[in-house]
Amino acid sequence: MTERDDEFTLYDLRVECVEIRGQDVASYEVGDYFEVHGEELVFPEGQSFSLYALSSLLPLLPAKQRKTHDNDWMTTDTIVSGPDPNVGGRFEITRTRERTFSHSDVSGTNRT
Repeated sequence: MTERDDEFTLYDLRVECVEIRGQDVASYEVGDYFEVHGEELVFPEGQSFSLYALSSLLPLLPAKQRKTHDNDWMTTDTIVSGPDPNVGGRFEITRTRERTFSHSDVSGTNRT
């Protein structure tokens, strides 16, 4: 296997709270964000992020990292609601750049 055959690309993501429509009782505020770089969640220094909001976002992140068809809703729909309808938190998931990875660097599975 050549080195090129071992590579794949993922998008880096920025996940940001863009709106709170209801009661302002969440532990996040408009403007709070984190980034996804490969398998890593990256938080700004000193900023935390709600476990409950994170739990509603996590299932979408691996799919958002991958190339999708221009008409796929995973490409076009960027706003996700938080888990508490009384808070009404809304989060925008933005693809920020492409990053190249090597399969052998991120998987214990030997591909021969």
